[in-house]
Amino acid sequence: MLDDLHIHDFYRDAGRILLALFGQFPLPSTIYVEDIAGPDTPDEFGLHSPRHLACLGALSWLKQSGYIHFSQLVRQEAAEEVVLSHRGFLLLINKEENSGQSNAQLLNSAVRDGSSAKLQALVERLMREFAAL
Repeated sequence: MLDDLHIHDFYRDAGRILLALFGQFPLPSTIYVEDIAGPDTPDEFGLHSPRHLACLGALSWLKQSGYIHFSQLVRQEAAEEVVLSHRGFLLLINKEENSGQSNAQLLNSAVRDGSSAKLQALVERLMREFAAL
């Protein structure tokens, strides 16, 4: 079976983006791709790395899927006036039945611990919950 590293990166990026916005809620903020994915290494033509572009894709996907809202992308560097959607906020404040912790607390723990399997399971569960909201 292939190790889908890009999917693990997506889960990590999505988690970090949601947590950053939760920490600022309800104030809109600017999300810089490098703050989520780490420093970029553009090539000799100034094109961003695949890792940078994947994180930008995660940011755009979260918007298209209704988790967040933002006014515009600033080149391929950042998104402006980013805020959690109503459903995105409800998803993060919901408490997990078994632990009594909010989804935001569980997500913070999973991102901090760095366990890909734990983060993957949690983000997949959150996506299913979001669809049910």
